[in-house]
Amino acid sequence: MTIHIGAEPGDIAPTVLLPGDPKRAIWAAEKFLDDARQVNAVRGMAGYTGTWRGHPVTIHGSGMGMPSLSIYANELIRDFGARTLIRIGSCGAMQPALELHDVILAMTASSVSTPSSTLLRELNYAPCADWGLLRAAVRAAEVAEITPHVGGIYSSDTFYDERADLSQALTRHGTLAVEMEAAELYTVAARYGARALAVLTVSDHLITGAALDAEARERSFGAMINIALAAAFDADAAG
Repeated sequence: MTIHIGAEPGDIAPTVLLPGDPKRAIWAAEKFLDDARQVNAVRGMAGYTGTWRGHPVTIHGSGMGMPSLSIYANELIRDFGARTLIRIGSCGAMQPALELHDVILAMTASSVSTPSSTLLRELNYAPCADWGLLRAAVRAAEVAEITPHVGGIYSSDTFYDERADLSQALTRHGTLAVEMEAAELYTVAARYGARALAVLTVSDHLITGAALDAEARERSFGAMINIALAAAFDADAAG
């Protein structure tokens, strides 16, 4: 048990999926896990552990933004022994060729700053995904007849963008999408020698203004979660 996670020893699986929204964690656990049981409810942050095809899996909310994600990633790895952490979440497309419902596998995650920036100080650290997980996720998507977009994303400190110039520059440099957590997840995982990946679904488009409604988001996110789960347990063979 930690300050933010009320789980007991053995309650958290080595593989953890991290949606930002705790309600999405509940939905995903009910839909994708067998024998799911709640292992955390501190501060309303839902965490459930069950099995997927016989493999133990925890699905735990991470909250919105890198400071919140950092708390849960640190405690899950350091105190509960999580070794594979996969963010499953929505993102805003930044390239014209992307469409709503598309799946993005984040190879790298740029940021202006992260909670870990205070540790790295003057160094411009380059957070990246675990290669085995990334390769396995590409393979899982292809098996599901989904063509994923693989490349760099931007992890933002703010939801309401007031830097149109920065967004335009990122688009010009090929950044696929924006979200709010992956850069810190990749950095924390690297610090502890754990594996991390962000599997994202395009829920809105910064260029066209298109966006999914709540019902469409739920239907779309199933593919992303299946890819994440398949990748988690195929990564050793793929790496």
